[in-house]
Amino acid sequence: MVDVAVWDGLLRRHVDGEGRVDYAAWQGHGAEELEGWLAAQRPFDPDPGTGPEAFALWINLYNALVIRQVLARFPLASIRPSIAGVPNWPAFLAFFSRPVISLQGQPLSLDRIEHGLLRPRFADPRFHFALVCAARGCPLLRPEAYHPERIAAQLEEDASRFLRNPLKLRFDPVRRTLHCSRILQWYRRDFLAAAPTIAAYVGRHRPDLDLPADVRIAWLPYDWALNG
Repeated sequence: MVDVAVWDGLLRRHVDGEGRVDYAAWQGHGAEELEGWLAAQRPFDPDPGTGPEAFALWINLYNALVIRQVLARFPLASIRPSIAGVPNWPAFLAFFSRPVISLQGQPLSLDRIEHGLLRPRFADPRFHFALVCAARGCPLLRPEAYHPERIAAQLEEDASRFLRNPLKLRFDPVRRTLHCSRILQWYRRDFLAAAPTIAAYVGRHRPDLDLPADVRIAWLPYDWALNG
């Protein structure tokens, strides 16, 4: 089993109950610890199967690599940089597409971890409520690591927290419109593998909304500001 004690301790020190990260404190007192923990993962086989230990490790690793990239650039206002007010899309895409770690000699990017490993192997779309891209629009970072023996319960908590956050999801009964985070749009295929419609998926986690059969879906603006 991979030891996540260091990563867990860093999260508990630098992330609050609202998922906000104290990057300044982490950069000054914890960046080297994070590097050491990531270095310790390099012997890990990047093709470990589909069990709960692998599931927990890949989520922990993804979030840790995002934090490391932010710490290397901090201070910054957003992971989506801009030039004269215009989004710098090449730099933004490079944040996710360039290799950020090598495991067993295999270079891996954030995109490779998410789209090449997590999405094909784990038929549980709740992990989309656990992966954190360091933006306010993404899921809240848990102030603890994911653990194999608890990951199902942790992901259920993440899904509930995300879908009960009015900045990520809200229902207008007058207009019969369900306003959803774009995460549910971008990864629609994954959610529709678990439910016939987006509304049906939401309804499983939010039966209190009592969504009508003809509910409309509208997509909320995505907030790319740093989750600091």
